[in-house]
Amino acid sequence: MTLRRFGVISGVVCALVVGTVCLVVSGVVDRPASVAIDKFAQLLAATAAMVSYWRAARRRQGVARRWRLWMVAAMASLVVGLAVWIWGQVILGVSLPSSTLAPIGFMLVPALTLCAILVLAHGGSGKLPGHRSKLVVALDGLIVVGSLFVLTWVSALESMVRAWATSGPGFATVVAHPAAYLVTLVVLLVSSWTHRSVRQLPVLFIALAGLAQSASGWVFAYLVSKGATAIPTAADIGFMVCPALFFLSSIAPSNAARERVGAARLRAGELLHLLVPYLPMLVTGLFIVVGTATGVRLNPVEIYVGLGVVLLVIARQLLTLIDNVKLLEQLRDSRERLRHQAYHDPLTGIANRALFRERLDAALAGTSPVVVLFIDVDGFKDVNDNYGHAEGDAVLRIVASRLQSCVRQQDVVARLGGDEFGVLVDGYPQPPEEIGRRVLGALDEPHRTANGSHVIRASIGISHREAFDPSLTADDLIGTADAAMYTAKRLGKGMVVVHGSVEAELS
Repeated sequence: MTLRRFGVISGVVCALVVGTVCLVVSGVVDRPASVAIDKFAQLLAATAAMVSYWRAARRRQGVARRWRLWMVAAMASLVVGLAVWIWGQVILGVSLPSSTLAPIGFMLVPALTLCAILVLAHGGSGKLPGHRSKLVVALDGLIVVGSLFVLTWVSALESMVRAWATSGPGFATVVAHPAAYLVTLVVLLVSSWTHRSVRQLPVLFIALAGLAQSASGWVFAYLVSKGATAIPTAADIGFMVCPALFFLSSIAPSNAARERVGAARLRAGELLHLLVPYLPMLVTGLFIVVGTATGVRLNPVEIYVGLGVVLLVIARQLLTLIDNVKLLEQLRDSRERLRHQAYHDPLTGIANRALFRERLDAALAGTSPVVVLFIDVDGFKDVNDNYGHAEGDAVLRIVASRLQSCVRQQDVVARLGGDEFGVLVDGYPQPPEEIGRRVLGALDEPHRTANGSHVIRASIGISHREAFDPSLTADDLIGTADAAMYTAKRLGKGMVVVHGSVEAELS
């Protein structure tokens, strides 16, 4: 069903519900007629919801089918409960029917709806990115439940419980019915924090239906606790609205396939999820403050449960703080990995051209002598052509390792590209040509890999700066070292040429 068509149907359903409510509570018709209209309208909407969920389940597979089948069972329970209630109240004329079948049917509705939500959450499109830990989510649920408990206890629940103690098991069912809807709403809310599949239009109407049913349920329980033998039709508004909302949930278009959500919308949703656990606690706190300021005395239950909620909030904040510390550590590690990847060669693990250039600029800013070696591996193309690129990569890794082993730890060894390497020696302790010969000797030894042994030599060009020279740049040193390397190649390869030396001048 398209969203536009659903909007039209929703408007019609809302108009019918508003008309029915106005007719029932206005007193235009007598009480028996208003009760009959009220209950039969509920039965009709519940039956329509059951049929609609059944038809939707038949057209779907997998999770989409299973959670709707649970809703079919929930709507069937609601239909049975309403039918039995209508038989007692409308047909037999009993103000408050005493049959146990109707309360059982009503009690099964939130239980079966809860099963549907759990199936949808755990079998749906998966968890949200960056979802909070299960323990934090559980604490959020407990904070909401505890705050709602204190609020309802202070306002009405205490008097109801006292009536419960004197009225027996029947009244226990009356109280348990709206309480079960509250539990379902809390589970639905918590599931929406962690599972994307719960965040869709049908579930929103299910939540609204549960809220309406629970509201009238608490009013019903309160009136029964006060000894009312006939419930005013106005108290049934939530009961009348609930089946209609269930029907709308059965035909509402699902947005489970719409996975792409704007970043701003996600940030707003996450902010709402952070605030929601504290909103009931804030309302409860204001309610208690106003009550105590006007002379209301808190009993031990209210005090201990309120302290428990505060402790839960403290525990949640500690867990959130720990999670934030872990996130900061992960962020720091990620930045280090990104920096390493940006400044190091992925094949050999040594520095790349960018890091080599950065270190050379830093060295030239100082006053100590600087030596740059530009190294080209001779015969590397033959290894690639005769043995394959994998063998060539193995040789390059051996060359990088030997270069690192023959210079100091503070010196920089980099792969400048292909089979070209660079070495930066800052503050060299010996003449540049001796450093080059030591490097050349380390590379002259056979390069043994898993597939054989290769004799690899290198041509090395060296440039150096003996004293601070502000006009000398990194490009100057690299360029002269590169030129000296090509001189070494022209002179027969496998040798060292220092820029400015006799060999370099003769070439």
